[in-house]
Amino acid sequence: MQLRLRTKLTLVMTGLVLLVAAVLSGVFAAQLLDQLLQATKTRADDLANQVFLQANHALLEAGQRGWRPASDAPQEIHDFVRHAFEINEGLRTQLKAARVNPLIYEVSITDLDGMVLVSTDENLPGSFLPRRTPLSQLVQRNFLHQVKVLSGPSRVFELDFPFSNEHQPYGEVRVALNAGLLLNEISPSLWTSGTIALLAVVVSTLLAAIVSRATLAPLQDISAQLDRISAGQYDAPSPETKGLAGSGDELGLVSRKITQVGQQLRGVHEIFSTMRENMNSVMAGLEDGLLLFTRDSRAVMISPAADKFLGAPAGQFLGRRVTEIFPPGHPLHDALHIESDELSEVAAETELQTSEGPKRVSVSVQAIQEDGERMGALVTLRDLDSLESINTQLQVSERLAALGRITAGVAHEVKNPLNSMRLWLENLKESLPAERDSASQQAVQVLDKEIDRLDAVVKRFLDFTRPMDIRLEPTQLAELLRDVLEVARPQLQKSNIQLAQLLPIDVPEVYVDRALLKQAVLNLVLNAAEAMPIGGQLRLVLSRRGEMAEISVGDTGKGIAPENRQKIFQLFFTTRPGGSGIGLASTFRIVQLLNGSIDFTSEVGRGTTFRIELPLAA
Repeated sequence: MQLRLRTKLTLVMTGLVLLVAAVLSGVFAAQLLDQLLQATKTRADDLANQVFLQANHALLEAGQRGWRPASDAPQEIHDFVRHAFEINEGLRTQLKAARVNPLIYEVSITDLDGMVLVSTDENLPGSFLPRRTPLSQLVQRNFLHQVKVLSGPSRVFELDFPFSNEHQPYGEVRVALNAGLLLNEISPSLWTSGTIALLAVVVSTLLAAIVSRATLAPLQDISAQLDRISAGQYDAPSPETKGLAGSGDELGLVSRKITQVGQQLRGVHEIFSTMRENMNSVMAGLEDGLLLFTRDSRAVMISPAADKFLGAPAGQFLGRRVTEIFPPGHPLHDALHIESDELSEVAAETELQTSEGPKRVSVSVQAIQEDGERMGALVTLRDLDSLESINTQLQVSERLAALGRITAGVAHEVKNPLNSMRLWLENLKESLPAERDSASQQAVQVLDKEIDRLDAVVKRFLDFTRPMDIRLEPTQLAELLRDVLEVARPQLQKSNIQLAQLLPIDVPEVYVDRALLKQAVLNLVLNAAEAMPIGGQLRLVLSRRGEMAEISVGDTGKGIAPENRQKIFQLFFTTRPGGSGIGLASTFRIVQLLNGSIDFTSEVGRGTTFRIELPLAA
């Protein structure tokens, strides 16, 4: 979980106070425990000294009464000393007083062999008393060891005081202490110090929260200032940030610098917006799909034309890695030679399955370098089939334009001789004999028909090459296409053709010449009907393709042979007996005059589909 800066600061300050309190509490506890052990050792020394003095007094008192050992035998002396201790009222009182102290586990007087002569424990006299751990060892150890010993299982420590008789070592005064009760002596002080430390931590936490809130309040204003800059409000500081910028501390300096950066960003943003608009305008007019990748192979720019190659809107792929856009198994993955998210410079061709069918695609990768360092890569995807179709249409347009210029001149030069020939032919008719079956009459009739045929051809030439008077107006294509179907319906019914139409009314309007477009579509519909002399299905579909409206006219006829597809829009080219070869050429010319494009797909034995694309009025 991500913590806020104020929370972190509060926790850090509280932690520091807690650490200081813990260290001070540890030092205090160590000093307190050391003082307790020293005081306990001092009290044990005092008690042992008092018992020693009282024991000496008992021996002196026994001597004053005339008591002596029966002999100098050790056993006799041992029995004498023990009896003197037992009957001495002062020593017994001293030992009873030692029991009152809860720290005193036991006080005994032993001989040199450890045999107990007298003790606060009535069961010990006459028995052997083993030595215990000296109290001095516990006093000399470190604090942690002392705490470990005192807080562990209860143990007994011993302080020994040598006991001598007539300057001869006789035994020891042993004072045994219960270590388990030592902590009880300092527990109240430890609880008090712990409570004070806990209160200090709580108070410090509250103070840290207040101080951090007051300290970080200017940072909140700076954060709000950055939020406004990120939202595009580069020169709109709030009253809080104005006051902050007016202060002379470090935060005020930061606020002023942020304001300066915001002003610089405004200029950069305006320049970038202009560049982006220009770039979008340029890229929108490109037929090639462009994908710009950064050094780490992430897409930062994708042209709109790349949609047809990627199979989805380009916006879905921004920020993705190249292996996510072209995963293994994708037709373009191998063509791009992608290895570990790396793009190498390559130029290749491949076949890509798109929504419009299989297409031949040219793939190229160009590395972008700056000062010899690789900064990214530019991937270019080019539709070779569309490019070939555009080249074909350009060639057809050039041929039609050239043919138009030629035919206009030829028709003009032929028209006048034809008129002269007709006048002289009329004169010749009047001068010939009246016999109808004569060879002269037959020759005149043949000449008359041929002149009429030539005159009709010249008229068609002139009609095709004559500049058209175009009147553009907003047009609802669905309505226009229904009018076309009404005109062509008798021909369709006569040929037993089924009609399948999809003409949605939500396709935006286009600016066209209604009469010319109606004639162009009618040519396609009638050609489709003639391609199905024994019946079939005619499909007329209206749809929207981005910023273009598409009119699709399809049939289930015999299709167009591959060798004829390059000539289909040429003037006077026809494969139908008796056809003029002007209909498709005229349709091609009309669509170009309306700033549109026309293309077709055909499969022999399956049919042909013509598609007209026109820019939307919007």
